[in-house]
Amino acid sequence: MSEARWPVWKLSLLLYPFVAGTVAINLFLLFLMLQVVGIAALSPEASILGGLILGVPATWASGKWARHLMDEADT
Repeated sequence: MSEARWPVWKLSLLLYPFVAGTVAINLFLLFLMLQVVGIAALSPEASILGGLILGVPATWASGKWARHLMDEADT
């Protein structure tokens, strides 16, 4: 049986669309809540752009976490 271990970068490529979308939604909701203290809400387009940019480091962290969980499951 061959061990086909997925590297973090492959996991990250697979997870990027989901993580970027999650980051965009969370940015949008965060800025909606920050209206209470006087900060303007982000437009949906700005939230999507922020999700695309901030999704890269978040995806890398998610890929490392998923790889760690897979390694734990193998032992």
